[in-house]
Amino acid sequence: MFKNTIRAALVATALVPALASAADSPHSLSGNLGVYSQYIFRGVSQTDFDPALQGGFDYSHSSGIYAGTWLSNVSWTATGYTGGGSLEMDFYGGYKGSIGDFGYDVGLLQYYYPGTVVAGGFRADALEAYVGGSWKWLSLKYSHMVSNKGFGVPDASGTYYLDLTATIPVTDKLSAVVHYGIQKFSGDFSPGVSNDSIASFDDYKVGLSYTLPKDFTIGAFYTGTSMDATAKPWYTGRTGKFWGKDTGTVYISKSF
Repeated sequence: MFKNTIRAALVATALVPALASAADSPHSLSGNLGVYSQYIFRGVSQTDFDPALQGGFDYSHSSGIYAGTWLSNVSWTATGYTGGGSLEMDFYGGYKGSIGDFGYDVGLLQYYYPGTVVAGGFRADALEAYVGGSWKWLSLKYSHMVSNKGFGVPDASGTYYLDLTATIPVTDKLSAVVHYGIQKFSGDFSPGVSNDSIASFDDYKVGLSYTLPKDFTIGAFYTGTSMDATAKPWYTGRTGKFWGKDTGTVYISKSF
């Protein structure tokens, strides 16, 4: 899994100089690679609190059209109740632009988790459509699940996630981030049991990032969720660890 991530990053690195050599080219390619003490997604640890290697690359056109892919190791698909492998692969594309200080972004994102589902489990794959807007350092994004199942939850079409994030420049190299999110599941897990009652939650994040030379960034953030006693079992793996607890994460990443 790590080899696939590194290979994708190396491909992007090799292609960037070729695209950059054409000064008037409408095409651009960028990449990223990072090492994290754990992988947190919407306030939930995806790696059972173990380290993660993540990376991907993005293509963009001067018209505003873009596409990209991103990979990370995960463990919740194996230590949870969906079964499957230990890799997350994201594929996305959309259109974005800006009007003055206001930015906008619309697109589709496919979460893909290769592997075999355990008996009685549900695939973790999910497809979301999203629309976002930003103003200077403030952004708001709405993601709507269009697949019937998602993240191991059945009958989940119509589920949404609302992301409000402020990335505040403190100095020219230091930034602070404050985030609040709402994950709201729709549909029914079984007759009389709604997905909302067992899987919905709010999450928060506060952190700092610092830009280093050579396009490196280091950072740390603290995350948590509002999961109650009803939702907690859904986010507790077979190892007995509760993935939605308050926790801290540190990382180092590089863009190219």
